[in-house]
Amino acid sequence: MADKQISLPAKLINGGIAGLIGVTCVFPIDLAKTRLQNQQNGQRMYTSMSDCLIKTIRSEGYFGMYRGAAVNLTLVTPEKAIKLAANDFFRYHLSKDGKKLTLLREMLAGCGAGTCQVIVTTPMEMLKIQLQDAGRIAAQKKLMAAQAQLSSTTGAGAAESVVETRTTATQITRELLRSKGIAGLYKGLGATLLRDVPFSIVYFPLFANLNKLGQKSPDVKAPFYVSFLSGCVAGSTAAVAVNPCDVIKTRLQSLKRGVNEDTYSGILDCTRKIWQKEGPLAFLKGAYCRALVIAPLFGIAQVVYFIGIAEFLLDLLPKRRD
Repeated sequence: MADKQISLPAKLINGGIAGLIGVTCVFPIDLAKTRLQNQQNGQRMYTSMSDCLIKTIRSEGYFGMYRGAAVNLTLVTPEKAIKLAANDFFRYHLSKDGKKLTLLREMLAGCGAGTCQVIVTTPMEMLKIQLQDAGRIAAQKKLMAAQAQLSSTTGAGAAESVVETRTTATQITRELLRSKGIAGLYKGLGATLLRDVPFSIVYFPLFANLNKLGQKSPDVKAPFYVSFLSGCVAGSTAAVAVNPCDVIKTRLQSLKRGVNEDTYSGILDCTRKIWQKEGPLAFLKGAYCRALVIAPLFGIAQVVYFIGIAEFLLDLLPKRRD
């Protein structure tokens, strides 16, 4: 049976509301994920997600956990709107013959959604990662300075000399546009595609089939808790499946490095260096954090999307004009 077609404005509003709610709830975990993925062998600042969050609060305060949130909250509305609306669009057109979507067509719809969303996802992730990782790099430099001060009398006062210069997303954007043009904001585009397209190919068909298990009939929506649980399970599964690509993407999009950390010239170079210097398990760094981020994020997104808050709001508009 063809999926129910929802108006484009409703899709965009639903996707935007879902993204805002989800990101606000899980952003601190996403920050921990970025910092865990970026730290390389040698000078390691954090041992786990909880250790990262505790140290972040101690050194940067409570709001330190929300560094980069403004960028995410600003761009997550178009990003989630495009992702959910594009999937719905492709599913609708791939099921025009009135038949039930096959698994292959569901995967094609997810592929289309993942490809469309990188238009917004790549610059959003690029800016967010710089802001999220700035605290880790500053903390590492302070620690190295403190160690140098203890080992050498000539290093007196070195620890205090390391002062973090706070930058904003606007400053980073201007600098990238000035030095590299629009391409600067799309650094890591290939790695983002490698992550988001397979994610959508796994997520959307898995969610659709899990959600159908809670439907009493094809014409009746599944209860909201079924949509929520389906979104959580499908999201966490897809997130862990593509985590190696997320690690590579995060490393490639980081403009600043910590002390003695590697730089990378591309996807293959990054993959090779991580494998050789950190081992295969390094590709799973932050996997449980990413699962904890994606599960409620997409659970909430699907509940908002399928409840249809936007349709309710849009239905009120004509009544207000009367």
